[in-house]
Amino acid sequence: MKANWLLNRIFLSLLFCFSIAQSFAQAEEKKEWTLDECINYAYEHNIQVQQNIINMRLAEQDLKASKYNVLPNLNGSASHVYNFGQTIDPFTNTFATTQVRSNQLALSSTLTIFNGFQNINNIKFNQAQLEANRYDLETMKNDIALNVANAYLQILFNQELAKNAANQLEVTQIQLERIEKQVTAGALPQGDLQEIQAQLASEELQLVNAENQLRLSKINLTQLLNLTEHKNFEVVEPNLDDIEGNAELINPGVLYENALDIMPQVKRAESNFFAAEKNTSLARGRYYPTLNLTGSIGSGYSGANQEIVGINDLGLTPSGDVVETSPGNFIPVLSPTATVIREDKPWDDQLDDNFNKSIGFRLSIPIFNGLNSRTNVQKAKLNLENAQLSLENTKLQLRQNIETAHAEAVAALKRYNAAKKSVEALETSFEYTTQRFGVGLLNSFDFNNEKNRLNNARSELLQAKYEYIFKTKVLDFYRGQALTFN
Repeated sequence: MKANWLLNRIFLSLLFCFSIAQSFAQAEEKKEWTLDECINYAYEHNIQVQQNIINMRLAEQDLKASKYNVLPNLNGSASHVYNFGQTIDPFTNTFATTQVRSNQLALSSTLTIFNGFQNINNIKFNQAQLEANRYDLETMKNDIALNVANAYLQILFNQELAKNAANQLEVTQIQLERIEKQVTAGALPQGDLQEIQAQLASEELQLVNAENQLRLSKINLTQLLNLTEHKNFEVVEPNLDDIEGNAELINPGVLYENALDIMPQVKRAESNFFAAEKNTSLARGRYYPTLNLTGSIGSGYSGANQEIVGINDLGLTPSGDVVETSPGNFIPVLSPTATVIREDKPWDDQLDDNFNKSIGFRLSIPIFNGLNSRTNVQKAKLNLENAQLSLENTKLQLRQNIETAHAEAVAALKRYNAAKKSVEALETSFEYTTQRFGVGLLNSFDFNNEKNRLNNARSELLQAKYEYIFKTKVLDFYRGQALTFN
């Protein structure tokens, strides 16, 4: 009994844990993504965005380096040298024929006072480069947002197509069951049954194709998000039943003028043009002289530098000379003899004695350098012209894109309105067709033909609807509005 009771408790515990785990799994399976979540996730996980962020950080470092370049440099040096053979000791200024060890310490600094405003123009150039990188990042994010929104709408469109295909298949299956009974009872010929069976097979194929397109559209969006798992990927279905037909009221010229002030691709081109201007000024600055203020301090030590620390008195020794004190009387001349005691001069004393300072100006005047400066100026001018053309081309593309988006939105709205009227008319006609088919006044072929016409019209309505929604979102995007379905 106890064993059975224990087994039952274990079984119930495992069952409870399994139920909890399955609940979490189902909750995760039911995770639905909003458009905002998709766009933000794509921003964070897109590799090109991450690379662009790195490029922007590199541009920030270039700007910092150009700002630091206006500061004076400070360099220190130290040497430890052994000289062999005859050499002039720089600290004693005497010839040395033995091994001499010397040390030298120095600090030097240089401050650029004038160099043709190259430092200032270099800072402005790097500032413009940084701004261009920032706008390039915003442009890339805008492109990603548009691609994600388009893929998101494609999923919604394919979901509705799949639902319509499933509904049509369900209706046909009900009709098949009814016709089978009527054929069995002899009320309808066998050909009607074969006709509805063929229709059922065709609609099954349409449902399979719709589900495949839905699956592919989900894969496309997950790839844009850089997601590795797409089997359980679902999106939130916003309420898109209300279509605002205001595309014709939008003035593309006014929209273009407003877009010039907010679109990052235009700002990027303007920053590149400004950078090209500063690069031209930077190249011209190399024509001018460079004036630097220099200064240095230093000292050193030499092993040949000695000082007298004492004298040893050895007495008097004959010098070899004599002095005649009286006729015929000579006495030798004695000379005092002493030796000098020398020792290497201490390190600290030599550093104090050899301490030196210098300050001065250095002027460098470019006279001829193989026409490198002239060539660089000409290249900078050409790059400036190219940047000007790129700016004009960016504005031209923006205007053309806005005009195209507006024309496509207006065309999609007209197509949607026409498709909506067509669906309404076919739905009324199909109600009458259904009544006639129900009383046997219409065969299966004609009934299915009317049904297919209505189904095709509904598909065209869906396509026009989502095409118009996307085109209006593109126009809103050029207004500077966020891509959202709220």
